[in-house]
Amino acid sequence: MNIDLAPNLRALLDQEYPRFSNAEMTRRRAALAELMRKRDVDHVVFYGAGWRGSIVQWLTRWPVTTEAAGIFTPGERDRMFVHYFNHLPLARHIADECDVEWGGESTLGRVVDELRRRGARPGRVGLIGSLGHQGFAILNEAFGKVVEMGRDYVALRKIKSAEELDWFRIGAWMSDLGSEALAANAKPGVSERELANAVERAYVGLGGSTSLHFIGATPMSNPSVPAPRQYHSSRWLEKGDVVFSEISASFYDHSGQVLRSFAVAEEPNALYRDLHAAAEAAYDAIASVLKAGARPADVIEASSVIEDAGFTAVDDILHGYGGGYFPPVLGARSRSNGKIPEEPFEAGQLVVVQPNVVTLDGRAGVQTGEMLLITEDGVLRMHKAPRGFRTV
Repeated sequence: MNIDLAPNLRALLDQEYPRFSNAEMTRRRAALAELMRKRDVDHVVFYGAGWRGSIVQWLTRWPVTTEAAGIFTPGERDRMFVHYFNHLPLARHIADECDVEWGGESTLGRVVDELRRRGARPGRVGLIGSLGHQGFAILNEAFGKVVEMGRDYVALRKIKSAEELDWFRIGAWMSDLGSEALAANAKPGVSERELANAVERAYVGLGGSTSLHFIGATPMSNPSVPAPRQYHSSRWLEKGDVVFSEISASFYDHSGQVLRSFAVAEEPNALYRDLHAAAEAAYDAIASVLKAGARPADVIEASSVIEDAGFTAVDDILHGYGGGYFPPVLGARSRSNGKIPEEPFEAGQLVVVQPNVVTLDGRAGVQTGEMLLITEDGVLRMHKAPRGFRTV
């Protein structure tokens, strides 16, 4: 299947290292400065590690490799420290509006020195990012109790700008390409590992990277796998299998998420037709209630078609998305995630609707769903991969 990308997005994709506009970066910095004012914070330490950039990339454009930490002070130029010396040239090239230096023996030690140079006062230093306990200890010893601002940052990322949505559309397109590659290669004699390789080949050559690709397969006549698995086995597909997947390809930390189920070389049997019908009904029911002002309780009520059909769910039925696994994170009526949040949905918010419907004994299941954009009147699909339970 041909899944097209709009010309304006293709132009962005073809840049050497794609960049958000100066206006978008200015918007972000102003939003963070206003948040700091409300929290009585003078400086924010931003941190990322393990190839997950989040706040670092959002603020500086640098997609973190091993470790990066920096300081944001309104009115001053950012300074960032990266862990490996050989990563400096590219970090300086991409994060060219920031002073980028080597972290040396202690990245956080360099951060503390820079904060002192900027005159940081106890209790007036904020932190965004998944910093370990040793890093916390270093900052707390130097500046008293650090103001943890992770939840505030999530709130900043909740509503997407027009530019951000374009980047997420590219991530969705790449994810769709991965899903279609899985469908094209899912045939008897192909292993789950080979399917994973086919998924990555669909987008890596276009500049994409893998956020995740979960794949599961099991015989429909004697199932034992209810959901896509996080690690791929050496098992070969067989005629009569169901294969299901959750695929998120990323365009510089902006990923899609598409979830599909396929029957291999044989039409679905009655059980799997019923499972997928319930999943599709749940997806449609949830999508029909989603719009600005809708509440999480409305989503859970809509998903009750799963239980009405005699099934349950093994995964979250909906979660916020776009820069992280964001709230609300909702379970089905029969698989609660605890207290239901009260905060309504807002226009410009991305969510993933993903009813992973399973039998009550947990042996058989299907997966369907995708990322959606909340609008004032409903939702817009971010993906173009065809829906439905396809035989491949």
